Amino acid sequence: MFSVPIDFVLFALTLLGVALFHRHTLYVALIGLAVIVLYKLGFTGFKTGPGLGGLALHMAHEWVILTNLLGLLLGFALLSNHFEKSHVPNVLPHYLPDDWKGGFMLLVIVFVLSSFLDNIAAALIGGTMARAVFRHKVHIGYLAAIVAASNAGGSGSVVGDTTTTMMWIDGVSPSAVLDAYVAASVALVVSGLIAAKQQHAYAPIIKDAKVAGRVDWTRLGIVAFILVAAIVANVVANLRFPAVLDHFPVIGAAVWVAILVCAPVRKTEWSLLPEAFKGSIFLLSLVMCASLMPVEKLPAASWESAFALGFISAVFDNIPLTALALKQGGYDWGMLAYAVGYGGSMIWFGSSAGVAISNMFPEAKSVGRWVRHGWHVALAYVLGFIALMLVLGWHPTDKRGKSFAQAVETPAVIGYSAS
Repeated sequence: MFSVPIDFVLFALTLLGVALFHRHTLYVALIGLAVIVLYKLGFTGFKTGPGLGGLALHMAHEWVILTNLLGLLLGFALLSNHFEKSHVPNVLPHYLPDDWKGGFMLLVIVFVLSSFLDNIAAALIGGTMARAVFRHKVHIGYLAAIVAASNAGGSGSVVGDTTTTMMWIDGVSPSAVLDAYVAASVALVVSGLIAAKQQHAYAPIIKDAKVAGRVDWTRLGIVAFILVAAIVANVVANLRFPAVLDHFPVIGAAVWVAILVCAPVRKTEWSLLPEAFKGSIFLLSLVMCASLMPVEKLPAASWESAFALGFISAVFDNIPLTALALKQGGYDWGMLAYAVGYGGSMIWFGSSAGVAISNMFPEAKSVGRWVRHGWHVALAYVLGFIALMLVLGWHPTDKRGKSFAQAVETPAVIGYSAS
């Protein structure tokens, strides 16, 4: 179709369906995956071979990544609950300055929380704190900044965002992803300062907010233990048993061993798992769709395509976009992490954190209002990207961190020629 493989057309229609039908995303993703699989069974086959045999071999290769991701998504849902019940989010507002700087510091807190919590949890905690200290009057521009801060904070950490966790699971070094913080820090300052002034003019912060509860240090220790378990398991496996990573979901298993070990210490909210499982299946369906794409027919990776992916992420879910980029290879992983992570903040449904905040504040479910009042998020994305290019430049590597001899010159726009 206009020189675009049908596989990509079906994938794009699936992502469009996700963007349009927010209340039925799981069904859209599952139907899209089924259609793509049926098309490949009937017409093109798989890289691993034709028919059901090819599909089985493909799944044999993908199951470790999918299982790891499922384990982390479910585990982090419980981890986030432990953090919330530690009462740290209730205590933090007491220490905020009593003017516009308080609004900015709240965004900094969201940024930091998102570096070790899931960005959805960090955004919801930020929204809860904002609702309390601004007397339930939160400006749309400030809501956009909360989402942007959560996505920025998660972009440089392999445990802070699903996209960066996917990179980690696929073998990308955490130090490579860390480069994203150069851009993310600039974006936080640009968007955060403007949004804080917006919020202060709209509804000033409550002076001397009271501390609601005392910190449960045991639960905070559980959060740290689960995160350390995941990181140590990955490091040890990489150093001593690298072949195991391709055949067993080491990281996901480590997280769940840590959760079960800590279960007798503090009550674990197992009731959260059914809803978290539904959300995880939705994301895994999109990742599976991306794994079936003929990525060799995409334009080669470049800084221009990474920059464009940021704007594409504002419309289409960044999870499958990241999966495509990982399959293709050749990216500067820190730059990609920033682009797909932060870029989704530009529209309310562009990231899971944005959808979560909009469920908390329904008035934010308007693309026009989000863009009009949260214009600073797009500005911050561009300035952050420029800062990253000036400081570190474009340095693509393979997933093990080995630099390529030469960066390939590529077109400036992701797309396909009609010729």
